[in-house]
Amino acid sequence: MYDQSKVSDLIRFARIEVGSTVIDVYPGDGDWTRLFSDIVGSEGRVYSFVPAEVAHFKNDPVGLMRTLAKEPSRENVEATSADLVAMPEITQPADVMWLHLFYHDLHTALIQKKGATAADFNRAVYKRLKPGGSYVIVDHAAATGSGTSDTRSLHRIDPAFVREEVEAAGFVLDAESTVLANKDDPHSIKVFDPAIKGETDRFAFRFVKP
Repeated sequence: MYDQSKVSDLIRFARIEVGSTVIDVYPGDGDWTRLFSDIVGSEGRVYSFVPAEVAHFKNDPVGLMRTLAKEPSRENVEATSADLVAMPEITQPADVMWLHLFYHDLHTALIQKKGATAADFNRAVYKRLKPGGSYVIVDHAAATGSGTSDTRSLHRIDPAFVREEVEAAGFVLDAESTVLANKDDPHSIKVFDPAIKGETDRFAFRFVKP
């Protein structure tokens, strides 16, 4: 997790507020789900969505989110899991779709093993967001012009490619944030390398459904 000032900046950037319905896609250990739950309050809803493509992981991501949803004051959290593109079928219309360090995985064999592509998922997001809803993507930046060539080897993706791909689904880029930018990142090493881990150059986009 980031320091509190960056977390606050990202929450404001995502436009999550009291009463919002948020879908947290591939929530990891649930830190963001907990934050969103605290913010949206009893009038809001947070779907902690674990794609079925990763539900078999040894850390039992679905079980972790179901346990989280049973924590005190987490009545507004619902742990859900389905094939990636079936997400609209098990969630309600959302104000915010949140992807943190996951978009690049849409271009890996693991996520595509059931046939889903990034384009398919972006269309599913478009279907599930309310008009005016925000699609927020935070990810590790790859070198300019690299497209998806580093998604598997370095776990990075070219921000320009992400923008092009998401806009092709009908979204409009509404804002960018540089709060997680790092100009000293060479973009040529794996994000887990000790030399850069936790300090990668990260982009943040907020797209809007017209």
